[in-house]
This record gives sequence, structure tokens and C-alpha cells, in this order.
Amino acid sequence: MAMTVSDYFIDRLYQWGVRRIYGYPGDGINGILGALQRSGEKIRFIQARHEEMAAFMASADAKFSGGLGVCLATSGPGATHLITGLYDARLDHMPVLAIAGQQARAGLGGHYQQEVDLHSLFKDVAGALVEQASTPPQVRHLVDRGIRTAVGERRVTAIILPNDLQEEEYSEPPHAHGTLHSGIGYSRPKVVPYEKDLQRAADVLNAGKKVAILVGAGALQATDEVISVAEKLGAGAAKALLGKAALPDDLPWVTGTIGLLGTEPSYELMTKCDTLLMIGSGFPYSEFLPEEGQARGVQIDIKPDMLSLRYPMEVPLEGDSAETLRALLPLLEEKTDRSWRKKIEKSREDWEKTLTERAMAKSDPVNPQRVAYELSPLLPDLSIITSDSGSCANWFARDIKIRRGMMCSLSGGLASMGAGVPYAIAAKFAYPERPVVALVGDGAMQMNNMAELITVAKYWKEWQNPTWICCVFNNEDLNQVTWEQRVMAGDPKFEASQNIPNVPYHRFAESIGLKGIYVDREDAVADAWKEALAADRPVLIEFKTDPNVPPLPPHVKFAQAKKFATTLLHGDPDQAGIIKQTAKQVLGSVVPGRDKDK
Repeated sequence: MAMTVSDYFIDRLYQWGVRRIYGYPGDGINGILGALQRSGEKIRFIQARHEEMAAFMASADAKFSGGLGVCLATSGPGATHLITGLYDARLDHMPVLAIAGQQARAGLGGHYQQEVDLHSLFKDVAGALVEQASTPPQVRHLVDRGIRTAVGERRVTAIILPNDLQEEEYSEPPHAHGTLHSGIGYSRPKVVPYEKDLQRAADVLNAGKKVAILVGAGALQATDEVISVAEKLGAGAAKALLGKAALPDDLPWVTGTIGLLGTEPSYELMTKCDTLLMIGSGFPYSEFLPEEGQARGVQIDIKPDMLSLRYPMEVPLEGDSAETLRALLPLLEEKTDRSWRKKIEKSREDWEKTLTERAMAKSDPVNPQRVAYELSPLLPDLSIITSDSGSCANWFARDIKIRRGMMCSLSGGLASMGAGVPYAIAAKFAYPERPVVALVGDGAMQMNNMAELITVAKYWKEWQNPTWICCVFNNEDLNQVTWEQRVMAGDPKFEASQNIPNVPYHRFAESIGLKGIYVDREDAVADAWKEALAADRPVLIEFKTDPNVPPLPPHVKFAQAKKFATTLLHGDPDQAGIIKQTAKQVLGSVVPGRDKDK
């Protein structure tokens, strides 16, 4: 039997090291699916419930595995559904290859059923390379260039395959003018700045008396190097959310996350430092960084377009984080004055007491912060934690403590709802031996995550370790936006947009063969987590949480306090509850006049 274009395509992907493809079937990719089957499934096809979820899984697979994520969709709506998940990968600099079917070449341009201009559709999200194959020999260099570009540039690429071409007999490109003869393989280079630039960076850091470090996802493979530099400089270190696993939280000078979902010690670290070292981070919120002119800056990033973008850096260094820090370390002077470090550690110590007080504050019925707080010490070694966007991300950011060997992530640059469960599924396929926990709000569950529980039910019995837990914060409210309305706009909760139905998520899980746990008492939170972690199958654990516990930023400015006061003056449908819970959580920081930062 002759090798079809689809057979060749799958074999070429396999030679590049692809072992998993996330997707959903359709007649626009029947040729590819047939080739996957004929190959003996040497590349595993993992069936999501929706193409958007498949693209999220590909993005998460790239994040957790460190390799290429691949997703597959049929023509027309299948391809259009991929877009959100692909933008998640694009904005978080993840290498993902999207494969989409297309109508037969003879019908294109004829307003045929499911005919969409996929080249234009993918052009922004997969701008590094998006091409539609037109002849069998062309497929070879499209695969090679598509994967090499995705991996080398950490970008999304897309290959479009018309359905009739998929079934044609494959032929290699002839040795003739107008043909290409590409090859397989890519090795990431060692990228380190010149010695003179490293010395300039060292001079800035050596001159600083109060050095602050900010790490992001680009520092995830540079943990030891960051620790060595921080120790030598007597620095404190804050973490952007995508870099949460870059430093273990048991180091007393690690102040936790930064920004709207960050900590008070991280805010103090940035507002009081005289020198900033930013490593592998595109953290976007400049109001949480030093004021311009306050601190001298050094930045390390592998992508030059991210350098000196968030803060005007005196020395921007293009390079791999670990390699650059190793080269920089011998040039740094040991700081003997440790008074700055002691202040940071004291601030962190005080903050931990505050977190405990907030988590243990009584709520009605369950304090959502307590859910994450009780989970944190119970997490097994090497756990992988994912979070959805929304108020649950606040508790993930502040209350989950990362130890060495753990991994965690969420939709960062895109901050999309609906990524928590598909991320957790991809984590399990990448590391079937590891425990995985997803923290998800009820809004995201209703949007699209409930359906992906069916994917868990379909595959979990093949996982080496069955520990896979989806934690749902059920507060019947699109909570993050509700609080943004109150604090940023000064508007009361708009019930028509914010209230969502109460759904028995745990019962749905039970109906498809998973374990369901329901918790509506605060004294039952810890035991419920223990039960879930000991279960012999995946678990959905549903916490009935109080929507009036405020997921506010660590430092509330006067303008925000004023907006919040305006909300109360206008009257909020949950006014009594938000006054009560705000008083318990952050009363001192939201009373107008307390903050001089006007």
C-alpha cells in the first residue's frame, strides 16, 4: 500500500519527537486520523471534548513537559475553536503546533461548506509560520519548518491540510529548481551576553544596597542560580505568577507573588528597593514595580522584544536565565550588610501570620482562602497544581506554597477562564505518575470545564497514579469581576451579569464514575482534602464558599478605597456580607485616608 500524505505527515511528526496530539475528530481530518490508526498509535491521539480545550491542553503540555505541544482540529468550526487556546500559548511564549483540516482544494474560493480562510484566521496567533499545503512534497518542509520555528522561537505555528491532499500518495521533492529538501532536528543554543555587558550588570548590582529580584516563567529552570545570586546580593525575591514554581516558598527571603494577586511583602520589596533584577518575566503591571527613577535595573530575558519593556532597564541582557546567571555570579560581590535581607524576612514572617488569620476568619459557609490554605501543607511531593482565572487564582497565588520539585501554572498572559481543567489533564498525560490538583471557580466549570471531566473519566484508569483532583469554589458568583466592579468602578454588584446557577458539581462527577465530595463546613475542609488525596480515582471536591470574602490586591490605594466606599454608598445587594468579611480581612487597608499613596 502506497504511503499517503497523511501517513508521511504522522511519521515525520514522530521523527521530530511528537508523542501526543490533543484534538477532536471531523471529516476535514479523516486522512490524518486514519494515518494515526495505521501507525499503531505511536503518536497518541487524546480526545478532548472541544477543540478549545485541546489547544489549552497543547499549551499546558508544552509548559509542563518543556517540549512541543500539538493540537489537531477539523476544518471550519473545528479550526476556529482552537483560537483561544492557541492565544494562551502565544501570550505565554509556548511552542505549539496547530494542525487544521481544510476543504478540498478544488472547492476553495467557492463558498463551500465549512470553508474558512484559515490562513487569515491563524495569521496573528500563529504569525511565526502559518501555511496551507498544496502538493505532497511541500508537506515535508512545512512540518520541519513549522516545528523548528515553534520550538526555536517559542511561538505558535499552524499547518493547514486540505482533506483531498491528505489522501494523496506521498512523493519526496524532486532534485529540481523550485523545490526544498529540509531536515529534522533542532538544538537550542547557549545564549549568554558578552563579558562587558555582564560586567556592567554586575557593577549595577554590586552598587545596590537594597536589591530586589523578580522572577518569571523564564527562571523556572534557573532555581539554583537565582538562589546563589540572591544569597550573594542579600536580595529578596518576588515571583510573577507564571514563575511561582521558580523558587520554593520555604526560603524566608522569598516574598511570594507580585501584583493584583500578590503579597504585601512583594509590594514592599518593590517600593523600597534601590536596585531591580528582573529574570525571565514579562510581568505587566507597572504600578507594582518600582517607580521610574527609584531603582537601577538589570533584566535577563531570552527574547529581546521583552527587554526594558516593563521598566527602563540600565542593563538589558539577552540570554538564557540559568546560563547568564552562572556567568554573572563570579562578578558579584558578597554583601556583608544584611539589614535589607532581615527587613524582607521580617515582612514575610508578619505576612504569613496575616495569611493565617485571614484564612481562618469565619465565613458563611466556607472561607475560600481557607480551602487553599488547608490544601497547601497536604500536597504530596512533586504535585502539579493548576488554577483557573478568577478569584480562585488569588488563593492559588497567595496560599499555595510551592516546594522544590512541584510544578504549577495557569493561563498567564491571556488570563482566560476555562484553562484550569484542561491544564490539569495535560499535566497528567505529561506526568502520569504525579498527583495533579486543579483549582477552578464555578464560572469556569459552567463555561466549559465540566465537559472535560468526561475526558478524565475516559482516560484516568490508564494513569499510573490516579490522584487527580478538581477543586470547585462554588459561590454562585462571577466573583473576581464582581469585586472589580466594586473596587475599580465603584459600582454595586450587577446581579444580572454576576449571579450564576447553583450546580451540584460533585454529583455530576459521581454520575460519570468519578468520586464526588461536598463541603459546606469550615471544620471539614482539611479532612475533605485528605479524603480526596487518598482516593483510588479522580475526585471533584466542591466547596460551598462565601462570595463576600474580598480577593483584593495586597495594597489598596486611596482611589480604590474611594471606589469601594462609593459602592457601599450606592448600596450593594450583598452589602451586609461584604462589610462583615472586608472588616475581617482587610479593614485597615480599605478605610479612606489610611493610604497616603493618593
